Amino acid sequence: MTTGDEGLDPSLSAIMSERRHLINLAYRLLGSLADAEDVVQETYARWYAMSRQEQDAIDSPGAWLTKVAGRVCLDLLGSARARRERYVGEWIPEPLPDRTEWADERPGGDPADRVTLDESINMAFLVVLESMTPAERVAFILHDVFRYPFAEVADIVGRTPAACRQLATSARRRIGDAQAPATPVARQAVIVRRFKQAWEAKDINALVGLLDPAVTGIADGGGVVSAVLRPIEGAEKVASALVEITAMMTSEMTFLERTVNGQPGLVAQQEGVTVVVMAFDVADDRIKNIWAVRNPEKLRPWTT
Repeated sequence: MTTGDEGLDPSLSAIMSERRHLINLAYRLLGSLADAEDVVQETYARWYAMSRQEQDAIDSPGAWLTKVAGRVCLDLLGSARARRERYVGEWIPEPLPDRTEWADERPGGDPADRVTLDESINMAFLVVLESMTPAERVAFILHDVFRYPFAEVADIVGRTPAACRQLATSARRRIGDAQAPATPVARQAVIVRRFKQAWEAKDINALVGLLDPAVTGIADGGGVVSAVLRPIEGAEKVASALVEITAMMTSEMTFLERTVNGQPGLVAQQEGVTVVVMAFDVADDRIKNIWAVRNPEKLRPWTT
């Protein structure tokens, strides 16, 4: 009996081993795991649409798959801008489903189905990526995160290597302008836990003390469930809104400490169903940004 890919044709095994890499790339480019999986499916469909002779003529199948996936993502990023103009309220990248408690070891599972967690996956980073042009985003992710040379990036983006270098430089500047000095994960966990306790106690003063005076709270309901349509700014306003939200709930919410895109976050459940996933940006022991995803389409994997 064979396990894993041992019984597969060697060429098929090599092709399928690229799946995790493609998922990692597409998620960072699109900010949606569902869209990333669609991209990978489309990429493989194009591979298998070729004859065996055409496949054998490709020197590096992995490079070919990456090029196709990158171009599909580039096309999707262009159309996504139009879709998001019609999106009801604010759009937040889809949080990666992860039931890991902060202190736990990461669960097992098929590594091909997991997205590698690093700083390029946290919510603050993904939100900055949303401000970039599609070409900037693709050039930056391919070069700075996945270390592809600009000659290969140029082949995917359809620009010259020099132009891709400029795109990546522009994107790097956006990241640098937006990111605060990194706060150790253990310290983030302390702040988020205190936030959770203050929220559960409906203690507005305690919440205000944990929030940066200029904190921004953003909710994504997608027009499917109730959520504020515009960002809320200021510690007092954000704290009051949080307490009002819990007061309006028809049934009690349970708050769980969970890893959200590699960092301490919170998951709120009602009757076992995830209704909110929250990610935080912590700097100088204060919460600077809160992203609350309420859109059920983005939360389904967190319940199932």
